[in-house]
Amino acid sequence: MPIVSNDFSDIVYNRRSIRKFDTSVKIPREEMLEILDKTVTAPSSVNMQPWRFVVVDSEEGKDKLKPFVSYNSVQNETSSAMVLIFADLKSQERAEEIYGKAVTQGKMPEEVKEKQLSSIVPMYENAPFEVMNEIVILTLPCCYALMLVARSYGYDTNAIGGYKKTVLPKRLVLMKTDMCLF
Repeated sequence: MPIVSNDFSDIVYNRRSIRKFDTSVKIPREEMLEILDKTVTAPSSVNMQPWRFVVVDSEEGKDKLKPFVSYNSVQNETSSAMVLIFADLKSQERAEEIYGKAVTQGKMPEEVKEKQLSSIVPMYENAPFEVMNEIVILTLPCCYALMLVARSYGYDTNAIGGYKKTVLPKRLVLMKTDMCLF
């Protein structure tokens, strides 16, 4: 069982962006799943959770990722895992699942679920790209939540903006050993 800190000040004020990680540290997959489970509680517009995670934690996967993160090759080579966060511009396709889970967990009444499905899903389906792009920008709290949750587990992170944005999502081929969470 990992040691988790609940000291908010420690988590927020002692978080650092690391450029070179300790290569002897490996985050167990079970722990990575716990971190991601907590991360996805971050707020999102109308609870559509328009994010998808790809965790690259094998050397083979990191080798495949290397050409796309050339400006951040040290982080890729030394980190326990690279967590890629993709915006989902079609998150409404999971609306029934998302809202159904909220009903099952007692967080949303069935009638609210039905109202959300009948109004939000058509709105998202008919929204132009620019509108959907603005909506998914509201998922940025998810990125920061990931860094804070990782810190609460004793891990530091580094947000990477230097990657080949136009190529990476189209060319991403996962290895069997890498985790893929959608």
